[in-house]
Amino acid sequence: MTAATHETAAAPGGTAPLAAPAPSTRKVRGREERGLGASLALHGTLVLATVIAAFPVVWVLFISLGPKNAWQQPGEVLKNLGLHNYGDVLAHSDLPQWFLNTVIVAAGTTALGVFLAATAGYAVSRMRFPGSRQLMWVFLVTQMFPSIVLIVPLYLLMSELHLLDNYLGLILAYATTAVPFCAWMMKGYFDTIPKEIDEAGRVDGLTPIGTFWRLIVPLARPGLAVTAFYSFLTAWGEVAYATQFMQSDHYTLAVGIRTFAQDQRPDWAWTSATAIIITIPAALVFMLVQRSLVSGLTAGGTKS
Repeated sequence: MTAATHETAAAPGGTAPLAAPAPSTRKVRGREERGLGASLALHGTLVLATVIAAFPVVWVLFISLGPKNAWQQPGEVLKNLGLHNYGDVLAHSDLPQWFLNTVIVAAGTTALGVFLAATAGYAVSRMRFPGSRQLMWVFLVTQMFPSIVLIVPLYLLMSELHLLDNYLGLILAYATTAVPFCAWMMKGYFDTIPKEIDEAGRVDGLTPIGTFWRLIVPLARPGLAVTAFYSFLTAWGEVAYATQFMQSDHYTLAVGIRTFAQDQRPDWAWTSATAIIITIPAALVFMLVQRSLVSGLTAGGTKS
């Protein structure tokens, strides 16, 4: 008997044999593969988004390199390219003092924010003490209030403590914004570090502080980098607190730049040059910590 006879005989009830399904010739596209049209659409969208995001910064830079009336006549910029606006604003304004004030406040906020967020996050992650969960919920609740709501109570409190128009007062005010978010993030990051490392440190005779400083901190550098970057940006570009709590001698860059636009005809040349100067340190800090930003944000958000 042939193979066809066997297949016919095997069919139930003497019915016609079931034909074997023909092999599919359709190519299944892998997850990493996409068609030409999809690739063009994706890359076109990315290019468009990049242009939209970069255009304001490029335009401000372009205007800052031109004459005083460059914002009215952009065509004159290419004929008068130069750094004269930067020289004028550095030599004939209080920009150097504003820059120094901002560096002091931003550095203080970064140091205090990293220290408080790291220690608080580690304590809640590793230790069980009365009020630990409530502490983290308090941190979360404080993020619900916009900064404008907190200006009056903070102003009254700082006035009682004689911290108005004082670097320390502004640093503490910024810490109230940076520490709650960073503490939550660091707690999540410390949760991803095995507790066996702490136990090994105790076996080797390290104190809890020694374990934290010598074993945990080196492993938590990506999370600390994100904390430092967020704390730095909180202080570097903030306007509301600095305007209310500091006098003209202690203005920061974000507040000082507003003085160029108080007249009926604001000086857009100085304003654009100052805006670029403000951007440079923030960009440098981002470049220093960019390798740790993705891993720090991802690990900090996986567990809580």
